[in-house]
Amino acid sequence: MKNHQQNKTPFFTALKDYGEKNVAPFDVPGHKLGNIPNDLQKYMGTKVYKLDSNSPIGLDHLNKPTGVILESEELMAKACNADKAYFITNGTTIGILAMILTACKANEKIILPRNVHKSVINALILSGAIPIFIKPNIDKKLGIANDITYDKVAKAIKENPDAKAVFIINPTYFGVVSDLKKITKLAHDNDMLVIADEAHGAQFYFSEKLPVSAMEADADISALSMHKTAGSFTQSSVILCKGERIDHHRLRSSLNMLQSTSPSSLLMASLDVARKTMYFEGEKRIAKTLENVKETREKLKKIPGIKVIDKDYILAQKSYDYDETKIIVKVSDLGLSGFEVYKLLMKQSNIQLELAESHIVLAVITIGTTKAHLERLVQAFKKLSNEFYKQRDKLPKIDFNYQFPEAYARPRDAYHAPKLIVTLEDAIDEIAAEQVMIYPPGIPILIPGEIISKEVIDDIKFYMKKGSALQSDLDSNYISIVDKENWIKWED
Repeated sequence: MKNHQQNKTPFFTALKDYGEKNVAPFDVPGHKLGNIPNDLQKYMGTKVYKLDSNSPIGLDHLNKPTGVILESEELMAKACNADKAYFITNGTTIGILAMILTACKANEKIILPRNVHKSVINALILSGAIPIFIKPNIDKKLGIANDITYDKVAKAIKENPDAKAVFIINPTYFGVVSDLKKITKLAHDNDMLVIADEAHGAQFYFSEKLPVSAMEADADISALSMHKTAGSFTQSSVILCKGERIDHHRLRSSLNMLQSTSPSSLLMASLDVARKTMYFEGEKRIAKTLENVKETREKLKKIPGIKVIDKDYILAQKSYDYDETKIIVKVSDLGLSGFEVYKLLMKQSNIQLELAESHIVLAVITIGTTKAHLERLVQAFKKLSNEFYKQRDKLPKIDFNYQFPEAYARPRDAYHAPKLIVTLEDAIDEIAAEQVMIYPPGIPILIPGEIISKEVIDDIKFYMKKGSALQSDLDSNYISIVDKENWIKWED
């Protein structure tokens, strides 16, 4: 039975009332509730500006909420089967930084998969924690990294009994999940925290037809991007906590250090109303969405030259479970790379996909995805098939050998070390002083402290050639390395 208290939207209601009561604003922001007309206001109207307030009387303070923000956070926690919730207006990136800063101090170990988001590496730099990386399951046919197995976690825990936490991605960018419940019990039995990155798993909290959520699996703390899959504005996220293992004073301190002192009221209001919508409508609408996705997959499977990935395929790769709101399509038999298809679908059919890899593309589906959207996707792939299938040679099989670059130092040490800037060719066998990643999904190819191999340089050049969004500190042909001659930690 649904809890009628979830009908309330305390922060949004208070914000709306404030915007409508003709306040004379002598505080910030400077647009003064929409009194500086501009092109954006002409397009959106004045109401959005009336809702853009900065903690006036009655609207509470995110850094230490005691009023309507706290009430809205409590409703979020109850809706997600958590004990406590914290609103975030700087994205799940801030949530991940705060969680790891809360769990680990300098030189303490954390067990985690190597295919983590760049924010996790940034958290290692800020905290000074030592990563114990686990190699994820690799799908060599698709060229992607998936979940991590219980056995690999158990091995890492046995070899590192002094680790403070285990970090799990739930789900990966491509929708693959680990056996989170079993891993959580193992970690707790060994007195370790369980931290979950649920940037792509907010929908799990609102449907039994989807994989288990972190809170349902009894994880200690999780960060979820409500904006990615649950309908709030971009950058609005939530931290959820369960049990007594989390030090909430340290967590609050970490959040206050990282978050803006001028949080967006629009983002917080969007969290409030998205929670209400998902709580009351999510289960039914997700069920209908899954039906539509299943129907779409069946249509896509009939199109020559493409292969649609489904749950049966994922389980056959020995992964634990799969979020079926993700549609992965292998396109290489069309003679096109995923990067080419990503651009062609926008150019030819006005369709924006989530990301591309060398042989695949990914579409993210939510309750906001209509049947008309899905039908356009089917028709777009039919068009590509008619144009390219058997007109081009298939792409060669993926040469995907996922290897760990060897770690020489913890990320924080390498980040703060003296640096040199060199060409990619001159960086081989040197120690990385920066992160290099493809975005999306934002998973690092290289992190500070790892030894740069020829294979890593080849990967970087491959993505550069394909026109991918390569993110690093420098221009794409250069990389920052540790200046070993002037580094006290270097040993000849």
